[in-house]
Amino acid sequence: MTTIAVVKKNGHTAIAADTLTKWGSGKESAAYVSNNDKIVQIGSTFLAASGSATFKMIMRDYFARPRVAPRFDDPMAIFQTWQRFHVALKEKYFLIAGADKEDSIESTRFDVLVANPHGIFGIGAHRTVQEYSKYYAIGSGTDLALGALYASYDDGTRDALSLARLAVEAAAEFDDATGLPITAHKVRLVRS
Repeated sequence: MTTIAVVKKNGHTAIAADTLTKWGSGKESAAYVSNNDKIVQIGSTFLAASGSATFKMIMRDYFARPRVAPRFDDPMAIFQTWQRFHVALKEKYFLIAGADKEDSIESTRFDVLVANPHGIFGIGAHRTVQEYSKYYAIGSGTDLALGALYASYDDGTRDALSLARLAVEAAAEFDDATGLPITAHKVRLVRS
């Protein structure tokens, strides 16, 4: 699977992700996969998805299209962008959108974290958008990453980027579906 973390601190946001691809009990490390970066850049926005490795390719392809005008500046804009993306996932990328009997709406089937000059956000499989005030993590190493962030966020020596990296490093140390090296990006927040 993967571990992804986002952090907002001292006027910056950051996102970090591991580079391991896992298929059942098999794994493909960055030593064997050249296109191992799970973070997708769209202008000044960085996104990373947990779920199938195919989703990073789909996001790169979809958001590179000239007629797509994504907005990632607040939760409602992200929600509207993701609604349009969900339609394209079904029509152009053949998403099997089947639902669990407990689902009230159709699932996009993956979760995403976002870091950009407007903040840090999470997009759930049912297109719920959350804006986070400090940090968050998703993927198989979520609990480990969140624990590391909780224990170290108020450490005055760490900035947003080093915290995001630390969260994924903690997950890679103990989660067998998270692997080094880490890719990470830092963005300056815009003043509101």
